[in-house]
Amino acid sequence: MTCREQYEAREAAALAPYAQLSSKSLGRIHPEPECALRSCFYRDIGRIMHSAAFRRLEYKTQVFVNHEGDYYRTRLTHTLEVSRIDSGGY
Repeated sequence: MTCREQYEAREAAALAPYAQLSSKSLGRIHPEPECALRSCFYRDIGRIMHSAAFRRLEYKTQVFVNHEGDYYRTRLTHTLEVSRIDSGGY
């Protein structure tokens, strides 16, 4: 069983019955060869996280917590943390 198949099996076991599974995707507009290691979803995550537009979020202040001293949050760190919560930490 490949890494991608293990991810898809874990996804099918963990997600709700009405969730859209990676293995049941209708595909892409522009076909790509399938990767043995990552599903299309994980390939897209990598593309987004390494894109220049996403990395520019580093320079945008999101939250300033006054009681914690000089602790600035950026949109990049905020987005990364929220995405980890949203995807179940995968």
